[in-house]
Amino acid sequence: MFKPVNRYLSIQLPNTPQPSTESGIMLPADFKPKEERYVMATVMEWAGDVRFKDELYPGAQIIVDKSMVEEINTKNETINVVLDNYIIGIVTE
Repeated sequence: MFKPVNRYLSIQLPNTPQPSTESGIMLPADFKPKEERYVMATVMEWAGDVRFKDELYPGAQIIVDKSMVEEINTKNETINVVLDNYIIGIVTE
């Protein structure tokens, strides 16, 4: 189990589909479609010193600057973390 520290949050990003075309034309392997700068992510865990920790709960939806998400690959597992400074907002019902 991973427990973030130093104002980091462990998040889950939405699955992104593989690029394809309606015409069936093959795209180069290195082709990347334009991505949005911000993404809605799901909060998994957070450090005790996150500045807005009282507003968080497991499964909370947040808007985050996608370019600031860090991907950690360890023990056959991928963990996405982001510093609390790059959370734009918390989505509420």
